[in-house]
Amino acid sequence: MTKELAIVGASGHGKVIADIAELLGFTVKFYDDAYPEKAHIEHWTIQGTCADLIALKNQSPTCSNDVVVAIGNNEIRQQKIQLLQQSSFNLITLIHPTAVISKYAVIAQGCVVFAGAVINAFAKVGVGCIINSAAVVEHDCSIGDFTHICPNTALAGGVTVGSKSWIGIGSQVKQLVAIGSNCLIGAGSIVVKNIPDNVTAFGSPAVPR
Repeated sequence: MTKELAIVGASGHGKVIADIAELLGFTVKFYDDAYPEKAHIEHWTIQGTCADLIALKNQSPTCSNDVVVAIGNNEIRQQKIQLLQQSSFNLITLIHPTAVISKYAVIAQGCVVFAGAVINAFAKVGVGCIINSAAVVEHDCSIGDFTHICPNTALAGGVTVGSKSWIGIGSQVKQLVAIGSNCLIGAGSIVVKNIPDNVTAFGSPAVPR
């Protein structure tokens, strides 16, 4: 039986998540706070706002409980996930069929893992994270809640990344390096030293700016 999945966030990121969901056998319905000004995304019809989704669940016990938040902004994604958790939605983790996930890795609820990504043994990924296309999260890495690991990024063994950080496309992080919370690592950066909380860093090697 096909399951219905609500996707909160009708964006380019949401399109990819919808594609993954359909590959995994879900039918999808989009919700976006730009509704009704924004009523469609490609061939999908937007059903309403996030508030509409919550109201529908409260009104109809038969409404699907499964949801994923398709918002790239870490802060807004956290807000929406926590709002939906308060309304007792079931936060789904979606993993593209071509991703390679160790049986010893731990991935929390509300995450999305895109095509070609690798998450190796004893890596831990927190709530509401994005592991984007072809990203590599090596053994024993730890990624905090609501963090975004962008496409083609490579985290070597034992790297830690705090909550709500953004590791830019094509970046590489040396083994055992710690990146704090609320950090922004610029595209194509090479991180060889620890980065404290609340820092923007980029370059080769990456330095705070």
